Formats: sequence, C-alpha cells, structure tokens
Amino acid sequence: MKRVIPGVSLFSEEDIYLFREGRHFRLYDKLGSHPMEVDGEQGTLFAVWAPNAEQVSVIGDFNGWDNSAHVLHPRWDGSGIWEGFIPGAHPWQLYKYHIRSRHHMYSSDRADPFARHTEIPPNTSSVVWDLEYQWNDGQWMHERALRNSLRAPQSVYEVHLGSWQRIPGESNRFLTYREMASRLPAYVREMGFTHVELLPVMEHPFYGSWGYQTLGYFAPTSRFGPPQDFMYLVDQLHQNGIGVILDWVPSHFPGDGHGLAYFDGTHLYEHSDPRQGYHPDWNSYIFNYGRNEVRCFLISSALFWLDKYHVDGLRVDAVASMLYLDYSRKEGEWIPNRYGGRENMEAIEFIRAVNEAVYVNFPDTQTAAEESTAWPMVSRPTDVGGLGFGMKWNMGWMHDTLSYMANDPIHRQYHHNQLTFSIWYSFAENFILPMSHDEVVYGKGSLLNKMPGDYWQKCANLRLLFGYMYGHPGKKLLFMGGEFGQWSEWAHEQSLQWHLLHQPEHHGVQRWVQDLNKLYRGEPALYEMDFEQDGFSWVDCNDADQSVISFLRRGSCTQDLILVAANFTPVPRENYRVGVPRGGIWREILNSDAREYGGSGMGNMGGVEAAPLPSHNFFSSLALTLPPLGVVFLKSDSTGNTDLVCRNELFADIPETPTVDFFLKKLD
Repeated sequence: MKRVIPGVSLFSEEDIYLFREGRHFRLYDKLGSHPMEVDGEQGTLFAVWAPNAEQVSVIGDFNGWDNSAHVLHPRWDGSGIWEGFIPGAHPWQLYKYHIRSRHHMYSSDRADPFARHTEIPPNTSSVVWDLEYQWNDGQWMHERALRNSLRAPQSVYEVHLGSWQRIPGESNRFLTYREMASRLPAYVREMGFTHVELLPVMEHPFYGSWGYQTLGYFAPTSRFGPPQDFMYLVDQLHQNGIGVILDWVPSHFPGDGHGLAYFDGTHLYEHSDPRQGYHPDWNSYIFNYGRNEVRCFLISSALFWLDKYHVDGLRVDAVASMLYLDYSRKEGEWIPNRYGGRENMEAIEFIRAVNEAVYVNFPDTQTAAEESTAWPMVSRPTDVGGLGFGMKWNMGWMHDTLSYMANDPIHRQYHHNQLTFSIWYSFAENFILPMSHDEVVYGKGSLLNKMPGDYWQKCANLRLLFGYMYGHPGKKLLFMGGEFGQWSEWAHEQSLQWHLLHQPEHHGVQRWVQDLNKLYRGEPALYEMDFEQDGFSWVDCNDADQSVISFLRRGSCTQDLILVAANFTPVPRENYRVGVPRGGIWREILNSDAREYGGSGMGNMGGVEAAPLPSHNFFSSLALTLPPLGVVFLKSDSTGNTDLVCRNELFADIPETPTVDFFLKKLD
C-alpha cells in the first residue's frame, strides 16, 4: 500500500470560512472517508477535525493497523483539519484514526465522527463506505410537502426496530432492514398510519440505550444491515405512502473510548467543566453548543439524514435538558448564563439554527420537539422569537390523560378537569399528542394495564382513550404494541406480543385503531385545523357528574363538522341531550362500543335526527345513546359532497416542481 498522497482535499477556502463561522451544514461531504479516484488511482480520501493533535494517522485493514503507515497532513490554514488520500483503501475496509495529542502525552484510537458505516457493536471500527443508491420514491418526494403539511393528517406509529418483530426460531434474532422492509410498510399501511417514527437508528454502542446514547451521527446502526439496506427500508415505506421520522439526539453523547469524548486529548466536542458538560441523569456528555465547529457537526448530522436518506422529519429528543443549565442539577452544580439566569443561551441559538437550516434546505420536512416544560413558542418561527420547531409533543396532555384514565370510573367525576384543561393551551403550540415508548417502560406497565376494571373494561377504556385522542386537536403518535393492547410493558430484547391478536379482544382494539386512522385521514374536520382555535369548540365540558364530554371539530370548509361525545363511565347514557349547530340527520360514523371492536353493541342505529330543542346554546339538539366506556363520532349529513370539493380544489393544480411559495400561497 502506498503512502498518503498530500494535497488532495474536498475543502475550498469558502468551506473553511463557513466551518470556522459555524455555518457549514454539509460537512458530511467534506469530512470523513470518501472513496474516489485520484490521478487514475482508486483509493479513499480521509479528513478529520482534531485541532489539538500533534499527529493523526489512519489505521485499518489496508495497513495492518500500523499507526506509522499512513500519517495525515494538517491543513495549512489552521482549521485543525487533517487530511490525505490513501491509494488502495476501498469500501468495506475497516479503519480508525490514531490520534496523538499535543497535551498530556495522550494518544488514542478513535472511530470516525463522520463515518457512514460501522462495525456491528460491540466492535467499534468505522467502515469505508459509498452511499450510492437508486431511489424509487419519486412520487412520494413530489407529494411530500402536502403529506407533511401542518394541515395534513399525521398519525404516527412509533417503532423500535430491534423489538417490533423478531425471529424466535433463530435465537430470537433481530429482523434485518431488508426483512423489516417486507413487513413494516405493509402493516403500517394496513393500519392506516401516515408516518412511522423510528427510535434512534444512529449507531450506538449500547443496545439497551434504545439508540439514545448515540455516537454514529452519520451512520445507521449496522445491527440490522448496511446503509443501503436502511435506504431500502425508507424507500419501501415511501412507496407505500408512509413518511419516515427519525429520533435525533443532539442533547448528549456517551463517553465510550472510541467516541467523541476527549477526542484529541482535549474536550473538543464537550464542555470541559462537568457543570456544563456532563449529564448526571444519563452519565453522558453535553455538546459545547457555543463552539462553531460543533454546531456545524450537529447541524450537518440533521441535514444528512434528510439529504442522503430522504427522511421526512426529525424528532429532537430531550430538548428541555438542552434549554436549562440547571436541568437535573442542584444548587451549586450549574453555572448561570451571562445574564445570571438558568437558560442555556448557546443551546437556544443552536436549536434555532438547526430548525432554520432544516426548513431552508428541506422546506417539505418537519421537526418536532420533545420538550417537557412550559418553554414558550417552541413551535413558532425564529423570526418572532420562537425556537423554530414545526411541532411539539404535548407532554401535559399525555400525563393528564393517563392519570385520568387510571382512575376507577366512579372517581373520575372528581378529576374531570384533567380531561378538559388541555384545551386551554391546545393552540399555544402546534401539538402532537404522544402515547410514546416512555409511557410503557420501567414499571409503568402497558397502556392496557394502566386501564382500570376487568378484562372487558380495560379494553373498552383503551378504545375510549384512543377515540378521545383522535378526536382531540393535535397530530397523533402511538408507540408500537399499543394499537392491539399489548399486555406486557415494552421490553427491548423481545418481540411485541403478536400472538395476542388471536384473541378477539385484542383484535378488536387493533381494528378500532385501524378504523380511527381511516376516519381521521378521511375527515378534514379532524385534522385540517388542529392548530387553530376555530377548529374546535366545546358542546359541553362541564358534565363532571356523569363523566361525559362532547365537542365539535371543524375543517377549513364550514361544511366539515363532526361531533365527538365520550362517556368515561361503564353506565350507558340513553337519551343524552347534546346541542348541535345544525338540523337534519347526524350520522354515527364511528362507535368504539361496536361489536366488531369487542364492545357491547350499544349505539345510535346509524344516526340521529336533530330535534328543534335548544341545548348547550344551540337551537337544535340530539338525543344520543352513549355506550358504556365509549366514544361516538357523528357527522352532520347536511353537507352532501361539498366537503370533497373543498378538499380537492385546494391542491388541484400542483405543478411538476412545486415551490415553497406555491404551498404557502395555497395554505394562506
């Protein structure tokens, strides 16, 4: 193998300027390993940022892991980048960087921070790789702006790839990306979800972290196959009309010896002071968001998945831990900001920069924040002082709702405000209603087991919970297993309990979720105005004595109008009077107590005619049968097919290459 050929670089002077300024967001095209041909010779160009190194060499399969064989050259511009072309190094070969620091006589072997592929853990080497792939999702990409619009239906199925399904006859092994691609898209499409959200697929050394202890910010985990196989999974989901959201973790990283911590013998990626650079909750390190090169690294990672993997959105984990300097810290364990406050000003600037970069470069995608506090304007644009996310998880709604549902129905009347309080703030942010993995682990029990009562009542309560969720303003997210009433809480080393679908009660829950998704996607009143006050109005939020709520959902066309009425007790309510703004027939379009879902079969015989009896400040009203622990959806039949005309006309003239301005004008 020949020595390193110097002078070969992918960096221009402008690249270096942007890198130093913290504004180079496509570093994945410059740093890392890049197979190429130079002067007729095949090889790989390596480039790594290690400003405090005295020497950097590439060790790997191609040189017998000899740290003196291929020494990289530092760039002349003082950027701290080491680079060099190694003839004969080619894809599939393993490598690391051997870094000898200027400080403390320190040296170590490190994985490439920009590696596009890695060894299967617990092995830790990077792999030279080419990401060439022939995509077949052109139609999806053309329509993606509509599918990801805030006015579109978004029902998200949250998935952990390592435990959705396994192969029990083969040592309980994982499905590969390819095997997943033959099963997951078909299932999600059949269930009617619009998107999947994958727990972090970025490479992580400890499987038990579920991906949240990320180190490979540019590499999908090799546990399930090579990068192109993950591309194939995304491609198949897109061809089945399903969007892909990735969980992305810029809030912390683990301290494994081959990773980012103390990378070049200094605290390069993390703060040196543990009061700023260490997470006590997760025993991990905090990025130095104020360092321009670190900002470039992280923002490049965000754009990388949208660019190279056609991903449709990013859910950013643990945003609250980034925003607050005193997060999970006692007095004296944190350093105030320059104004003496607890807000992490550098993290705030970084978060805004990430969102701006995403929406400028990929305006047809979305970002969402898992932010568990009352930080204002999380999902508002940065130019009005917001953090710039497209949406925010509604953690308050989730906690209040699960707390309410855990009560014995006889006591729910005393906790009625837990159902109604969320509407007071529902339109302050663009909310996603999450029933996520966090609610079904660590002894919390499954969603089904959180429900009170006997077996039938548990299933009825779960159907009621989902019906209330789909009627409530906000996009929807449900963690895998919840859709069929898994008994056990989630275990990442096991498959979901698919055998439960042989029992009619669980099959009924699954069919209920399937029909909820179908209704939700087909009725603009349930999604178009999720984030606007005009899309929701109470009929009655005060019937605590009977634990009943009723409300109206509206679409952008005034004809789109749906009534949702829910009875949170096992006592049927007959001739229950509910005011409505229209006369005529109101069709019962969904009922959680139908026998096909495992219910008792009580309902409204397909529909109810409004009587001219005033109620709830309306001139007309319905006399409804509210089934036990049930929710019913009724639609005004006075609209005819007008709602379909309104929906389809809005985007009837999509050009071949639609622009952002086109969609903004359409949605104005």
